[in-house]
Amino acid sequence: MYTIAALYHFSRFSDPDSLRKPLLALCNEHAVKGTLLIAGEGINGTIAGPRKGVDAVIAHIRSLPGCSDLEWKESTATEPLFSKMKVRLKREIVTMGQPDVDPLARVGHYVDPTDWNDLIGRDDVAVIDTRNDYEVSIGSFDGAIDPQTQSFGEFPAWWEANKDRFHNKKIAMFC
Repeated sequence: MYTIAALYHFSRFSDPDSLRKPLLALCNEHAVKGTLLIAGEGINGTIAGPRKGVDAVIAHIRSLPGCSDLEWKESTATEPLFSKMKVRLKREIVTMGQPDVDPLARVGHYVDPTDWNDLIGRDDVAVIDTRNDYEVSIGSFDGAIDPQTQSFGEFPAWWEANKDRFHNKKIAMFC
């Protein structure tokens, strides 16, 4: 059985390059495979491997500056998902192409999953599905607005062109 962990966490890394090799070595040591992206703004990726290996990698990431509250989603598989491990340096961990946006300085309110349905059922809330068109085609929440983007990097332009539609609404977004 393989444990799969999908994660992302915004945190300021002053020297993201210094994190790459130790993280790659740890993953290889524990037969963990997948892809992790590291940038000055944090870490993002999906890894899979033996339970103990994934636990070791998650513990290491949580020991990094600002990552003690890292959250991740887990699932399992009976066969390996990835053939190799990649730890890559990037400019952004979630590509938006907006160099002036600081995801650590300005964030919305995270909604507890138990409160989500109540929130999106309100008349004063617009729900926006920020996933790409392929993911939206698999399924979405009833009434969610689909920006019809190929990638998340297209979302800022869509928002600029459409934000006036929502001047009297609260926004609930998901990805």
